[in-house]
Amino acid sequence: MAQKKFPMTAEGKENLAKELENLKMVKRPEVIDRIKIARSFGDLSENSEYESAKDEQSSLETRIVEVENMLRFAEVIDVDNIAVDEIAVGKTVSFTDDEDGEEETYQIVGAAESDPFNGKISNDSPIAQALVGKHVGDKVMVQTPGGDMHVTITEVK
Repeated sequence: MAQKKFPMTAEGKENLAKELENLKMVKRPEVIDRIKIARSFGDLSENSEYESAKDEQSSLETRIVEVENMLRFAEVIDVDNIAVDEIAVGKTVSFTDDEDGEEETYQIVGAAESDPFNGKISNDSPIAQALVGKHVGDKVMVQTPGGDMHVTITEVK
């Protein structure tokens, strides 16, 4: 069975590697200590600190496996091999909404490094899917949950 590839920028892969190291070297020992302390309180059946620490450990181990999997199947996108004005993962795109003239700018990244509040949108998002492969000057219709949006691409970097 083919594994899912995780497209990402080199910076995104580096950040995931740092997160993994922090999870394993800092967070995991902290949770283990919390479990030891909670165990010392006695009866585990009514020990909310123990239950809380075990829940945190479960979440932490799940995240470690997720990050390891993303790193194992990471596909680092080399934007140098893509036309200068072509939109792709790793590129930053600016476009103008044809209806209200408002300009928006986003960096298209892999889902693993998506952070919409900081201008990084996933390549799986409706906006990115509509824009990838397009060029400066192209008019694009983007289907969003709020309705269709017509935009003109103004810059790719």
